[in-house]
Amino acid sequence: MKAVAIIALCLLGCTRRFDPADRHALQALIDNQQDAWNRGDLAGYMDGYARTAELVFTSGNRIRRGWDETMAAYQKRYGGNRAGMGHLAMDVVEVQPVGRDGAVLLGRWRLTETPQAGGGVFSVVAERRPEGWRIVHDHTSSE
Repeated sequence: MKAVAIIALCLLGCTRRFDPADRHALQALIDNQQDAWNRGDLAGYMDGYARTAELVFTSGNRIRRGWDETMAAYQKRYGGNRAGMGHLAMDVVEVQPVGRDGAVLLGRWRLTETPQAGGGVFSVVAERRPEGWRIVHDHTSSE
């Protein structure tokens, strides 16, 4: 009976909220992706995405589904090394919570030092998962 009371109290008062620590964790997610990219570490960059078949990535008038397809597209375009990947700068402009375990991040990106140089905006949906915050939907557009 005591365990039932504790569970009931937690359901009423122990629910997780989206708080400033979540905003910092989401910024760290983007910072870690940027740092990995700039090291030429494509696998490290991809660690920011949920490793799932449900991942959605839209860019260049294409819709890609799944972590594997997204990774393959990055490898094809950038080669997965520092020489082809160039230098990436990402700036998070806004974080919008979606419930306690989701958020939409709006930002700008700029890629230099590569033949694929460019820039634009991105909006990503991140989800709190057992392994931490991960991107589950990415829409990136070019200028």
